Amino acid sequence: MVNSKSLKTEILVIGSGIAGLSIALKLAAKHKVIVLAKSSLSEGSTNYAQGGIAAVLDPFDSIESHIVDTEEAGAGLCDPAAVELVAKHAAHSIRELIELGVPFSRCEGNECTYPFHLTQEGGHSHRRVIHAADHTGHSVLETLIQAVYSHPNITLLPDHISIDLILNKAHKRCIGAYVLNKRENTVYDIWADFTVLATGGASKAYLYTSNPDTSTGDGIAMAWRAGCSVANLEFNQFHPTCLYHPQDRSFLISEAVRGEGGILRLPDGTAFMEQYDSRKDLAPRDIVARAIDHEMKKHGLDCVYLDITHKSREFIQNHFPTIFERCLNDGIDISEEQIPVVPAAHYTCGGVVTNLSGETDLAGLYAIGETAYTGLHGANRLASNSLVEGLVFAETARQSIEKAYEQPLNNDEAPRPWDSSLVTDPAEKILVSHDWDELRRVMWDYVGIVRTNDRLKRARQRIRNLQKEINEYYCEHTVHSDFLELRNLALVAELMVKSAQTRKESRGLHYNLDYPGLRKKAKPTILKPKPAKKTKHKS
Repeated sequence: MVNSKSLKTEILVIGSGIAGLSIALKLAAKHKVIVLAKSSLSEGSTNYAQGGIAAVLDPFDSIESHIVDTEEAGAGLCDPAAVELVAKHAAHSIRELIELGVPFSRCEGNECTYPFHLTQEGGHSHRRVIHAADHTGHSVLETLIQAVYSHPNITLLPDHISIDLILNKAHKRCIGAYVLNKRENTVYDIWADFTVLATGGASKAYLYTSNPDTSTGDGIAMAWRAGCSVANLEFNQFHPTCLYHPQDRSFLISEAVRGEGGILRLPDGTAFMEQYDSRKDLAPRDIVARAIDHEMKKHGLDCVYLDITHKSREFIQNHFPTIFERCLNDGIDISEEQIPVVPAAHYTCGGVVTNLSGETDLAGLYAIGETAYTGLHGANRLASNSLVEGLVFAETARQSIEKAYEQPLNNDEAPRPWDSSLVTDPAEKILVSHDWDELRRVMWDYVGIVRTNDRLKRARQRIRNLQKEINEYYCEHTVHSDFLELRNLALVAELMVKSAQTRKESRGLHYNLDYPGLRKKAKPTILKPKPAKKTKHKS
């Protein structure tokens, strides 16, 4: 594998979800932009987001209420400034999507106080979630993709996975990234004035996840190796309700099903959430996920059931067409039968430390969306606050980058070409597939919904052993996509465990049986990297 070409652009956006495409469109008004997607443009977590986007749109709702709900869900760890920023600017972001043509569901009837239908989800005190039936993420993404495809200043590079960031060490600045073209199996460099990480989270670290295969923590890992701090990686949100079916992959059953009256039941029909929280089935996700996990372990169950059969077939088909059809394909008519569900890894609440403009510790490098730690989510993300976070911080990052262009950029050092002269093609890839499986099982068994000190210690040791194998493989062999994702995910998994060991309490999504209580003062877990070691791949 040799270096085939070098590209130069003003803005490099790594990731093609709602955050990445939003900032690309905004910056393309004045600048040349390259957008990288490691698969197709649409294959990311945004595409699978069903529920909707939280914003204060109803005249009977208030920004103060959205702030209170977000901070309560975040269990004392939210950054008040980040929460206020998102709550205040969410409605403007929604208006921008409406102007782009996102087909949000309309409100019908005489009782409508807003033109579009708003639903209520767990942890919210009002109906403030705007949606496009139960395929909001897909509808938003398709609209954004159409817009970027037609923009003359945007170059789209699907099937390109980033390997590492390129640094100008003299100025301590990010100047681009090394990239693997998966179609041609070649590595080259992209030189950029500014680089934006919008690569999503790391839920693929777990054996069961609602997310697609792209959620491998690439941006978090690359930023860490480049010297950026990360925070709150112990807080991994498990969505309470994913379809349980032995012959089908995990499929998210939207929070909105409970928002519209769905009830969690045991196999004998007993509704159990009232035992755990006064909000019952509309409690925040961490509470619901732990309740389901406890009931499954207590009764030896493979799953519990979500019951929406008291709603009419017409209502269900209109509000949840995607869920209805998907379940029907598996032989489950949810208008007549309860939905078998289990918790699954869903959202990474921590990430690369940024300020409110998306700036990281490294000049020239921004992080937005799920890959970033902005302080919005704290110890647990409030439902439907993820897509709006990507939208709002795409705008604040745009403003910061435009302002930065008013000053000299200090990008006088050209990137070194990728060097594969000291490595060889691997004779077999079985090591990669075995390590993939072991890593995900270790994380599921030891770093899941409920943790202990002993489980975390075992996980740390096993992941360290995997890391040693992975680093040896990286230094000796040419890279390929599966290995690069494994390399990133193993690093992020180690950071997750280290963060979990650091927190000596149970708060939000982090529940440790050895520390069941809360500390009086809530503090984020911030990890700072040591200087990166050189590898044989670098010239």
